[in-house]
Amino acid sequence: MDVIKEINILLPDLKKRFGITRIGAFGSQITGNPSQGSDIDILVTFQEGKETFDNYMDLKFFLEDTFGKKVDLVIEDSIKDRLRDRILRETVFA
Repeated sequence: MDVIKEINILLPDLKKRFGITRIGAFGSQITGNPSQGSDIDILVTFQEGKETFDNYMDLKFFLEDTFGKKVDLVIEDSIKDRLRDRILRETVFA
């Protein structure tokens, strides 16, 4: 599954519907070693005012329905300092 290719197809709708300014994927789906049960790690930045719990959950459920897999949705501004460099280095943005 090419997660970034699919996100690029969805990007105009994601921006309009969820107020996304930046989205990318990281983790095993990107590094090329996912297992059968691997989730999809998605990094996202929302427009100001769109960082609500409901919007976050709606996006998470939308992506899970789209990919048919569990999605770990991470808001870029909420990454812990000790993980930030690794995650940003690994993330491929759409």
